[in-house]
Amino acid sequence: MYFFGQALILLGFALQIYNLIIDIRLIRSIKRTVTQGKRRVSLINYLVHGMICLFCFVYLIIFLLRIHTIWVGILLFAGAVFVTTVLLWIFLLTKEIRKSAFSITETLIGIVEARDPNLNGHSLHVQELSILIYEHLPQNLRRVIIKENLKYAALFHDVGKLGIPESILNKPAKLSENEWEIMKHHPQIAVKILKPIKSFDLIKDWILYHHEKVDGTGYFKIIGKDIPFEARIISVADTYSAITMQRSYKPGKTHEEAISIIKDVSGTQLDPFLVSIFCKIPKEEVEACMIHVQQKIHHEKEAFNEPLDILSADSSNSSEL
Repeated sequence: MYFFGQALILLGFALQIYNLIIDIRLIRSIKRTVTQGKRRVSLINYLVHGMICLFCFVYLIIFLLRIHTIWVGILLFAGAVFVTTVLLWIFLLTKEIRKSAFSITETLIGIVEARDPNLNGHSLHVQELSILIYEHLPQNLRRVIIKENLKYAALFHDVGKLGIPESILNKPAKLSENEWEIMKHHPQIAVKILKPIKSFDLIKDWILYHHEKVDGTGYFKIIGKDIPFEARIISVADTYSAITMQRSYKPGKTHEEAISIIKDVSGTQLDPFLVSIFCKIPKEEVEACMIHVQQKIHHEKEAFNEPLDILSADSSNSSEL
């Protein structure tokens, strides 16, 4: 029984080390993301770290002192299991909350864009393509890019077009010089729209500079590596989406035509490294992004229209009465 008690204490110690790892992963998973912002690690996180370290120290001391009771082992092991359960629950709950927040954001963007045939699904498409490019990056680059932030930046990259007159957005002919100057302000408008959300400061430059060209002829005349890497990812995705999506003033081009155009502007408009990665992605994976977007939009429209159908049905029934 003595050895059984000692084994339980040792298992409890191992669990507390695991709990420390879970807590560190939880903090790292939300650190410097748009859902967490730039806030420093809170006092409660320091307390949790300290308590778990204290538990580990106490478990180790009791194990080394060889206290001859199985109940101490059972109690300490049960305590470790309880802490593990609570931390795992918090970890999963945090993950689900962040996932739900992003889904709500996607839905709102989808509904707003669905009102304009020239925006319908574009931001969702760019988001899907940006994450696809991210998934095909070398592992050392994926480590330094926060995927969640990239998803938000890609989704909101064109939100500033809500401040551009529809006469310019939907113009079937070439924009005049004055109209083009107005259009070029949409990244700045997007940053202004998102400014009240302080945590979005982390991604504002990615949105602001997504129209920069690597040869320095973009909106802000920034050259090459001075353009944020994430903005360059969004730029490749945005270019492909703009080429392939059908607009009121032009038909969409095929995947092969889009790849050919993207290769032509590699090194001038687009980052050649990212272009080379994007062009190696199988056609089926790239085209699946649009299929996924269409499915999302379809579900969103159904969910949005359903309450209206119910209301109209209720009103017709009441008129019969």
